[in-house]
Amino acid sequence: MIRARDWLAQAERDLEHAKWSAERGHHAWACFAAQQSGEKAVKAALNALGREARGHGIMELLGELSGLVEVPREAYDWARVLDKHYIPTRYPNAYATGAPYQYYAEEDSRRAIEAAERLLEFARRLVECRRG
Repeated sequence: MIRARDWLAQAERDLEHAKWSAERGHHAWACFAAQQSGEKAVKAALNALGREARGHGIMELLGELSGLVEVPREAYDWARVLDKHYIPTRYPNAYATGAPYQYYAEEDSRRAIEAAERLLEFARRLVECRRG
């Protein structure tokens, strides 16, 4: 069953959450939510092309997508920004000392949100092309 629009809708909601968190100074959580948005955006694109995507690595998901459509080189740059935030934003043992939130700042969330926005735009175009 194709659920691309559902994946896309959740990616958009995760991006809203990333922006909301960043506005409140919760930069680690904003980065994680941006990563989730990017991941779900690429899964939406894969789903629109008839693939059921598994996994959380955006780079890997883009690799799978590149076997079906042309993926812009910049998309891999956006994925690199986001994939760094999947685990260390949430787990203290990702760092020698301190809690994850202590390692994230406004610049981190700004870059992550920008990368997620771009991946979402790319995915939205692919999903819309497959609808009509």
